[in-house]
Amino acid sequence: MTEDRKERQRDHYRAPDPAEGPLTTDQGVAVDHTDDSLTVGERGPTLMEDFHFREKLTHFDHERIPERVVHARGAGAYGYFEPYESCAEFTRAAFLQDPSVRTPVFVRFSTVQGPRGSADTVRDVRGFATKFYTSEGNYDLVGNNMPVFFIQDGIKFPDFVHALKPEPQNEIPTGASAHDTLWDFVSLQPETMHMMMWLMSDRAIPRSFRMMQGFGVHTFRFVDAQGRGTFVKFHWKPKLGVHSLVWDEAQEAAGRDPDFNRRDLWEAIEAGQYPEYELGVQLIPEEDEFNFDFDLLDATKLIPEEQVPVRPIGHMVLNRNPDNFFAETEQVAFHTGNVVPGIDFTNDPLLQARNFSYLDTQLIRLGGPNFSQLPVNQPVTPARTNHRDGYHQTMLHKGTSYSPNSLGGGCPALAGADGYAFSHYAERVEGHKIRERSESFKDFYSQAALFWNSMSDWERRHIVDAFRFELGKVNAVQVRERTVGQLARIDYDLASQVAQGIGVAMPEPGANNHKPQASPALSLENLQGDGSIRTRQIAVLVTDGVDTAQLAQAQDALTAQGAIVEALAPHDGKVAGADGNGYPVDRALPTVASVLYDAVLLPGGPTGTPDLASDGAAMRFVRDAYRHGKPIGALGSGVGILSSLDPQGLHIASGHGHVCADRGVVTDTTTGAASEEFTRAFTEAISAHRHWDRPQVRC
Repeated sequence: MTEDRKERQRDHYRAPDPAEGPLTTDQGVAVDHTDDSLTVGERGPTLMEDFHFREKLTHFDHERIPERVVHARGAGAYGYFEPYESCAEFTRAAFLQDPSVRTPVFVRFSTVQGPRGSADTVRDVRGFATKFYTSEGNYDLVGNNMPVFFIQDGIKFPDFVHALKPEPQNEIPTGASAHDTLWDFVSLQPETMHMMMWLMSDRAIPRSFRMMQGFGVHTFRFVDAQGRGTFVKFHWKPKLGVHSLVWDEAQEAAGRDPDFNRRDLWEAIEAGQYPEYELGVQLIPEEDEFNFDFDLLDATKLIPEEQVPVRPIGHMVLNRNPDNFFAETEQVAFHTGNVVPGIDFTNDPLLQARNFSYLDTQLIRLGGPNFSQLPVNQPVTPARTNHRDGYHQTMLHKGTSYSPNSLGGGCPALAGADGYAFSHYAERVEGHKIRERSESFKDFYSQAALFWNSMSDWERRHIVDAFRFELGKVNAVQVRERTVGQLARIDYDLASQVAQGIGVAMPEPGANNHKPQASPALSLENLQGDGSIRTRQIAVLVTDGVDTAQLAQAQDALTAQGAIVEALAPHDGKVAGADGNGYPVDRALPTVASVLYDAVLLPGGPTGTPDLASDGAAMRFVRDAYRHGKPIGALGSGVGILSSLDPQGLHIASGHGHVCADRGVVTDTTTGAASEEFTRAFTEAISAHRHWDRPQVRC
């Protein structure tokens, strides 16, 4: 089967089973002692002839390779891609032709700014890079979770990254954008403003990699069998919907579980809850290239979906975790220049720079030009080249190493004129050699305003809060003022709210004439997914005296829908149920927090559950879930815990057998099994993810 080709290839590289023989050296010599060095006597000097000691330490000393300059912290997974139907009408790419053919993939998700040891939940762009192991060679779709980028020309990339990275004098902050040098750069480069709006939104703190969109960012080309080109933008859409954390959660999660996102991805795959994404494209005929009020080659712009709808063309499933993080996730080498017949580039100046930079980066990181021989990077189709030697050459080549040749029978021969080989798109290009930006690139604010206009009220509040937090960390007053001035060019109300929060003068109304346009597709409110509660993490707070029958019934009802339910108690082990039986506890409350879960359930009990009202950790758990807009369900005496919070204006069930659902809080005072009405209402609340219209709890 096509989908097994990469897995069969990986089998060839698996290390011997450690259970099938003794410990050996690299040369296969058996070792019977590895705890003490060879010395002269018990307390004498170590002997250099101890080859096992020297080999062991040498390997340890050389275990690390240079981390990526950006996207250093990541997580990856294998899977497959299937097209929905043949895409021959606009591309000849083989992996987009036959719905019955599965193409193996490897996907790496990542953050941009921080080093490998930084936290997952920082405010940052997320990488979304996919390597397709196609029958025509490897194709890499190297994108982000945001459809635009900070700069228009790749020559500015070193400047941007140097500004984004920690301050040079003290290497602070780690994995964060809230500091002087970044905002100094941003305030002086108005082309960054659209991307900064995305970065200050909740898109920059995704709930999980499984609930995160991906974008190719650039405008690429599809090329069909006749050589006809079509401009294309790539979109990955998660089946679970697009969901984010809130900033307060993201900060606490970084301390509670700095591996929050990578752990979520790993555990979901191990549990068989495979992440799924739909691949969609926006297609623009070449004759329509100039029919927009922006330039298609400008990576700081997106094409509103209302203008060019996204056409679904296939789906991807991630179903296998790597066997070894270093060998696969850390050594996988992506490159925007890895394309296959039917996919080509445009003259986007940022894309052109990436086509140089990615290959150059792999040479220093992976120690030479043979990194494509690493198992994770190998294509499933045979690679026949005249490349030879160099660091880490592992192939045993035979024959000649030049072309043309006669001594080697002319092999490897060039591909014939049968359309199999890659053929660059024939584009007419002419012009003078200049260093000058096109006028069509110089509208820096319209799409930033489009993004702001497209946000719901709660999304706007979060954006304002993010700007206030970030700029509040900036020491240079002139940088704060300049940035507020840039925001005034986007929206005066936005700039005014930010100015009030960071203590600078109110800006002059910006000189803008933006059309009052909005794109509903940009708002998280409209990206809820399939409405299921699959893989949602639900915390059930329990203590001695809990109604175990009610708890088990509610848990079964939720897990049947794909949710992951964990019982949390003030202590590990078991709690004593009201029926006298013990109920197992999954985690102790002191080891977790509300920020690690998507919803909370408070079951009843004749004596036990009300006792949680006097437990500080339990009450903080519920209080945080409430103020973060998370669904909360309460049954029987568990309703009393919510009453003790005294949320303003919240309707809570009081009569027996009456289910009340109000802004994500679902209550039922009934004792015994949870009713279908309660389960249905609680499920609906969970599927909505957040409930931003609820009143704030009194903390």
